[in-house]
Amino acid sequence: MTQSPYAAAASIPLIKSPSLRVPRPVDLPPDIHPLPESVNDYFVYPFTLEPHTVTIESSRRTTLAAHAARREAYLRSREEEKERRKREALRRIAPGFEPHGSLLVPTPKGGTSSSTNAHHGYGYDEAHANVSGGGKMQVPPPPPPPTRSVMDDLVDQLAALEGSSNTKSDSALSP
Repeated sequence: MTQSPYAAAASIPLIKSPSLRVPRPVDLPPDIHPLPESVNDYFVYPFTLEPHTVTIESSRRTTLAAHAARREAYLRSREEEKERRKREALRRIAPGFEPHGSLLVPTPKGGTSSSTNAHHGYGYDEAHANVSGGGKMQVPPPPPPPTRSVMDDLVDQLAALEGSSNTKSDSALSP
């Protein structure tokens, strides 16, 4: 006779926890409908719902496409606005700067006539900066030499004073 692997555990007393209870048996109502032998009769698809389902799905897809298009347009407009602000900031620093352009052409703040350009200190009109019919770019004339600043004048005056004081001291030393 073979001995059961649980023979040693048969002599150990089991203690029931007071927190555990045996559930009450479930009372089934008397009018419960029993399951049939085959449930295939319950798996009949009502094709009357098909047009309604297709309509809802197509409207859902249309709505999703509209939302996606609106989101793409919004993101595109944000990127264009960032680029526009960046170009404006660069133009404030260097008027006429175009990131993809090849020639830096200053743009006046007021009108676009050549007299306005000369008035603003550009010294040439925009026609000189455009490409001629031959395909060669015309280079604008060089800007006028820079004007002297107040610091330059001060340095010159100090140098003149220093030079005059050196000549006075030299004349005082010589008899």
